Amino acid sequence: MAQPDKSNGYEEIAPIYIAGRGQSHGGIGASEVADWSRSLPSGATVLDLGCGPGVPISETLIERGFNLYGVDASPRMVAAFQARFPTIPIECAAIEESAFFNRTFDAVVAWGLFFLLTEETQRKLIAKVAAVLPRGGRFLFTAPSQICTWADAMTEQTSVSLGHDAYQAALESNGMSLAGTSRGVGDNYYYFAIKT
Repeated sequence: MAQPDKSNGYEEIAPIYIAGRGQSHGGIGASEVADWSRSLPSGATVLDLGCGPGVPISETLIERGFNLYGVDASPRMVAAFQARFPTIPIECAAIEESAFFNRTFDAVVAWGLFFLLTEETQRKLIAKVAAVLPRGGRFLFTAPSQICTWADAMTEQTSVSLGHDAYQAALESNGMSLAGTSRGVGDNYYYFAIKT
């Protein structure tokens, strides 16, 4: 019996992703993550959820001297990450099942990930992120501000946004506050949270 695809379709399209966005040094998200990282302590330990091949988000944080850990559910994405960043710890696992949630981090980033997961998994993941952050720890994730569903452009699987109010409520119920939001390139919507 075939194992379920824990990568939400991204293992199948990994070669296309790696050849495209995976080569986009300084691409969408790099400047936003660089700006966000200025709020982190020097040498902070950061967990990149759904890190893919590591470009541009992980790369941006590594270049700024942070101690990065990555997790992705696609074996091919993980292999590409390891080839590019052989000394950086990475785990191939469904994000919500990562063993990295057994330790603590100064910050967590989830770029282009949340809406690929079911509503239940998104809520579970917010709780897991809150549990690994100390007071003052930072969390950055992306998801549309409105409640909506759509077909992912690359995998055609259903994507789900809980919407701004539901994300804010989920953060607050797990001891985090929404410090701010912003809208960027391609109408991307960013949530900046702090553990209180």
